[in-house]
Amino acid sequence: MKIPKRIATVLMNALKGGVVPRIGLPYVTVGRKAEIEAILHDVDIIAEGGAAFRFIVGKYGSGKSFLLQTIRNYCMDRNFVVADADLSPERRLQGTNGQGLATYRELIRNLSTKTRPEGGALPLILDRWISAVQSEVFLSGAEGECELERKIEKKIYETVTSLTELVHGFDYAKLLMLYYSASKNDDEEKKAAVLKWFRGEYNNKTEAKSALGVNICITDDSWYDYLKLLSAFLQRAGYSGMIVMLDELVNIYKIPNSITRQYNYEKILTMYNDVLQGKAQYLGFLMCATPQCMEDRHRGVFSYEALRSRLQAGRFSDENTVDMLAPIIRLHPLTYEELLVLTEKLRDIHASLYDYQPILTQEDLVSFIQIECSRVGADTKITPREITRDFIELLNIIMQNPQCSVKSLLKADSFCFAKTQTEEKSAVSEEEFAEFEV
Repeated sequence: MKIPKRIATVLMNALKGGVVPRIGLPYVTVGRKAEIEAILHDVDIIAEGGAAFRFIVGKYGSGKSFLLQTIRNYCMDRNFVVADADLSPERRLQGTNGQGLATYRELIRNLSTKTRPEGGALPLILDRWISAVQSEVFLSGAEGECELERKIEKKIYETVTSLTELVHGFDYAKLLMLYYSASKNDDEEKKAAVLKWFRGEYNNKTEAKSALGVNICITDDSWYDYLKLLSAFLQRAGYSGMIVMLDELVNIYKIPNSITRQYNYEKILTMYNDVLQGKAQYLGFLMCATPQCMEDRHRGVFSYEALRSRLQAGRFSDENTVDMLAPIIRLHPLTYEELLVLTEKLRDIHASLYDYQPILTQEDLVSFIQIECSRVGADTKITPREITRDFIELLNIIMQNPQCSVKSLLKADSFCFAKTQTEEKSAVSEEEFAEFEV
């Protein structure tokens, strides 16, 4: 497998450490075809002026964050702007100490495009928009410098005034005009002040008024309105729309104060209603949660009755008939065939990174998966994260200890647990593996 060593190193280190790498995901993506197709269908709707809201639900290590990052790369390739953030005790959707605003700041900090995938793309987006307008006016055949400047300003003004019909749109348009004016006059200080406002870094209206002359700033209560404004502007600036990805929703579930939790769930309800009622455009939300975080009737999302009644599955859905158009996408375990393909990819990337011929045969890979899936409770507890971590560790040991036999390592007491009657119930049968190995 031809893969740059820099990317291979990031992949191996990240997967061994149990985290999702930002780069190189196409090299190890396996399965999740139905889930990806469902979300990409939403992406097409967003590009046409719609909006979408999805929850991705799965156990720790089941691949929620991996799927999120995979979709992130797909969206950027389709000319979307992507903003992602992990919720934490300091970053929530609503809070009394600026936790909601902290989430907004993190989203804007991680704003990414195809040409700026690592984040921090806001200045690039604004400068690209101004340059695109200038190029369009120049190609239209304006005569003279004054005529050219007048047409550019008119085009800029048309774009920003189309935002004034939205909540807070008038001041948002004024700030976009300020940025254009500062860019035209090479006023870097003014540009920095406007960017600071867009990032939500002014603490109060007085600071914003002193620096920019606008009597408004982004707050804990209003940050979602400004996300809607940003998505509308991005479409007018030449992008397909914006996708907002929020991981670790479990941190809201962990909030000890029930009233604070309810406020956060109410914020989710507001966003969800806006999307489904058509009040948001060119905007999509993806939120990741664990099953307990969603379904716990005392602390979870379903403890908020208005959300539970909207999100709970209907009578006809079960494990065999899954509705991929529902607001909740539940991640099921990878099949044995998909696990085999995953281990083959990891084996080849590892061998390419450390310049050696792959040692493990397909028979060894099947044995490894069989042993992993034969642990107590593996049918419900084992996740791709655990399998990946164990497999990379096995590859590292075999590479560093060539005298060790692969079969002896796989059969060692430290790796292969002696089966009990309880394990036999959750063990994968020899016939099943023989079937897919062929």
